Amino acid sequence: MKPTTILIAGVAALTLAACSSGGTRYSSANAVRSPAVLFSTGPIFSACRSAGRKQASRERCGCVQAVANQSLSADDQRRGARFFSDPHQAQVVRQSDRSTDERFWRKWRDYSDRAARLCT
Repeated sequence: MKPTTILIAGVAALTLAACSSGGTRYSSANAVRSPAVLFSTGPIFSACRSAGRKQASRERCGCVQAVANQSLSADDQRRGARFFSDPHQAQVVRQSDRSTDERFWRKWRDYSDRAARLCT
């Protein structure tokens, strides 16, 4: 065998060993698990709950906040929370030519897309 073939086979074996369950067996009943529930409180949660929208349940707003905690800084969360009470400000930031607004808008858009996927 060529040395590269041996190396590839060794890497494949190590990868498979790392992915194994370590001898623990799971029944099919354990294979189905309920998804983790995202929930947190903070400025986005508070703004979401106080905005008075019909679909702004405690669970959904808590999920949106949990995603914000993973995606946005505390300053970005406070800034974005203002959009709930004044949606026009989101439009102002989106259309701004300021580089700081453009960076913030990209982060906010990415966060919003992720929250929509995970929290609906």
